[in-house]
Amino acid sequence: MAVFGTVFMPEMALTTFENNQWSAAQTVSANSISLHPGAHVLHYSSTCFEGLKAFKHEDGSVHVFRMDQNIKRFAQSARLLSLPEIDETQVAKMIMDIVAQYAEDVPLPPGSMYIRPTHVGTEASIGKAAAPSLTSMLYVLLSPVGDYFTGGAKALRLLLDETGMRCAPHMGMIKSGGNYASALGPISKARVDVQADQILFCPNGDVQETGAANFLLIDGNEIITKGLDSSFLHGVTRNTILTLATDLGMTVSERNITVTELLERAAKPGVEAALSGTAAVLTPVGTFIHEGKEHAVGNGEAGPTTAKLRQALNDIQWGKAPDMHGWLKRVK
Repeated sequence: MAVFGTVFMPEMALTTFENNQWSAAQTVSANSISLHPGAHVLHYSSTCFEGLKAFKHEDGSVHVFRMDQNIKRFAQSARLLSLPEIDETQVAKMIMDIVAQYAEDVPLPPGSMYIRPTHVGTEASIGKAAAPSLTSMLYVLLSPVGDYFTGGAKALRLLLDETGMRCAPHMGMIKSGGNYASALGPISKARVDVQADQILFCPNGDVQETGAANFLLIDGNEIITKGLDSSFLHGVTRNTILTLATDLGMTVSERNITVTELLERAAKPGVEAALSGTAAVLTPVGTFIHEGKEHAVGNGEAGPTTAKLRQALNDIQWGKAPDMHGWLKRVK
């Protein structure tokens, strides 16, 4: 399988917003889109996107996972960025139709079809730095992917950063490209300086999220993660893992956690930490790097509870366990 997210289906679904209405969705070539060089998105970053997956079951059927939640977050991002409001029903149909068109190309587990709805402001006006784009384009791109970690999920190394932030606090709930771009510099530096895989942003000691995933701490039968607020992304995978943890009889604590508490708990035997996200699913964390010192999380290796929660999620997605929460939507 090629590098994750680098192969695309030849066509995609597309609609445009002009004169206060969305056009009928079309299936068009995925090789290119047409944008004026003065398009709002290119100058003022009026863009948001989503990431979700479709899975093929043993009987050949294809199912999209938690599409409703991703579309709700997509709509929220568009509103918070002052982009034209999306038509949620239309977007759902675009996703289902384009996935159905390429159902035969959905890989078998552990592979999947990654689905990337994208919304960009297209108005050609470089004078609108303080005004929203009145036109936009929305497309749904497909990419067949394998396991995000080809050699198995190794325990990651995280640098705890108490001075920086992933993005501006009022942008945290928005899934927008600029948020990821703003974290690239610090992450790249951390890779070179301390061989960290990611940064766990902890402004003023408040443990939040990494550059591309939510953070979870597992201490015995308790799973701890920051309570939802506007400063960080409300992950669909995060919500899914917390629901599965409750199903398994675990205690879920959504609350603030400080760097001091995090390091104290990490020093205990059997404690685990993990990152949750659509691509990585649930990835173990083995080491925290803080003020020049390395702190093993538990024994520093991938832990059994992380593996159990990841497997519970995969089993539902792959059709090997009952979908008790109605998370799967059958395409064909």
